[in-house]
Amino acid sequence: MNIATAARMKSLGLSLLVLSLVGCVGSGPAPVSDRAGERRGPAKAEPTGPATPAITASTNGLHTVQRGDTLYAIAFANNLDYREVASWNQLESADRILVGQVLRLTPPENASLEKKGVEIKPLDRIEQPNARPLTETSVPLTETSVLRTPQAILLPYSEANWAQVSREAAAAVAVVAPPQVKPVLPAAAPAPVISPNGTVDSWLWPADGVLAGRFGEKGGKGIDIVGPRNAPIKAVAAGKVVYSGSGLRGYGQLLIVKHSGEFLSAYAHNETILVKEGDTVAAGQKIAMMGDSGAERVMLHFEIRRYGKPLDPMNYLPERS
Repeated sequence: MNIATAARMKSLGLSLLVLSLVGCVGSGPAPVSDRAGERRGPAKAEPTGPATPAITASTNGLHTVQRGDTLYAIAFANNLDYREVASWNQLESADRILVGQVLRLTPPENASLEKKGVEIKPLDRIEQPNARPLTETSVPLTETSVLRTPQAILLPYSEANWAQVSREAAAAVAVVAPPQVKPVLPAAAPAPVISPNGTVDSWLWPADGVLAGRFGEKGGKGIDIVGPRNAPIKAVAAGKVVYSGSGLRGYGQLLIVKHSGEFLSAYAHNETILVKEGDTVAAGQKIAMMGDSGAERVMLHFEIRRYGKPLDPMNYLPERS
């Protein structure tokens, strides 16, 4: 290879290098959409709704425990006293049920008799009376054991004897048949009246707002109070939170608080719940914020129950000024 050929090859290599550099400069900046994607970060996950199936009234007298269920909520949905449900299922504690456990929601057979202390025995255990004929008695019949007709003394007829017999007969009738006295029936005992406050010292209104629905209207089991979103909701009395969640269909975000005297108060359709199950709350403590979860408008649906029975809250809450 001569010097001229080497020079031409060196010149060609330099030209190719320059062209490659020009191509890199001309490629331009990265797309704006890609850079914007880097600034946004990961997309926000969409809410998935309740993690557990809703608790509804049983149609077959049974309930299979799902994650998040409590005995109080199960009894609440079926208008039952949680203590009876615990007794029917032989639960040691109302606070302990297991996922997958099947609970009966009806009393077992003969539960009403057992509750009254009646002992039920099979027929083969009932002792039969040991009857024996009179001829087999071990006590011999004697003359002294034979009943005889009383013998009367015969008196000759006279006015004096007739008067004496009449007086004795009248006295005997008076002794044997005392005058009839009309029995005095005891007055019927008045039915026990439960004080509206029960054992709860005082009740407070759970929220401020307009009373829009009353107990019994359209089958309602409580009252509806309409107010602004995120208005504070307060505990009506001191108690313990026994349910917090959205597992009861038709109640949205629901809180149930247990009070003394076996009262329960329920607060439905909350926007935000501020307490959790097991918390002890004081009367007037803010426990939730008003919302429209599971409802068509922002409101609080409030219930009071005792032994599983819904009660009219207006008979318990103080009068508003």
